Amino acid sequence: MAEAKGLDLVEVSPNADPPVCRIMDFGKFMYEQQRKERKARKQQKTIEVKEIVIQPKTSDHHLQFKMRDARRWIGDGMKVRVRIRFRGREIAHADIGRVRLDKIQNELKDIAIVEQYPTMEGSTMMMVLAPAQESIKKKVQAEKDRGKEV
Repeated sequence: MAEAKGLDLVEVSPNADPPVCRIMDFGKFMYEQQRKERKARKQQKTIEVKEIVIQPKTSDHHLQFKMRDARRWIGDGMKVRVRIRFRGREIAHADIGRVRLDKIQNELKDIAIVEQYPTMEGSTMMMVLAPAQESIKKKVQAEKDRGKEV
């Protein structure tokens, strides 16, 4: 039947009892599969992780610049990894680093949630912040509103 129609006989489910076959144009089927995969890859959103590195003795003024960058990145939908690097004897005062991370968390809690709470990894303490769903929805809505006005 497949030869009469000029199509291919394709085994769809070889493990079924009896095996299931379909009459189709196999080249066209493979082309459609590749198009679906390409479209899915194009629509897939990659989440970028930005990193801020500070020290326990970083000044508050410098920290404000870093948090402004973090706020912008989170607003753009990126995750932010905040790393406090302890050098030498500073590691004995890990509590100072935790206080710094708590301060950053409190300043950014309106737009970010803590995805990974502060942990020590060797001589660094690290925390990961992710965009809060409400802030993403607000940004998308604002972009839609701007599109309607233009």
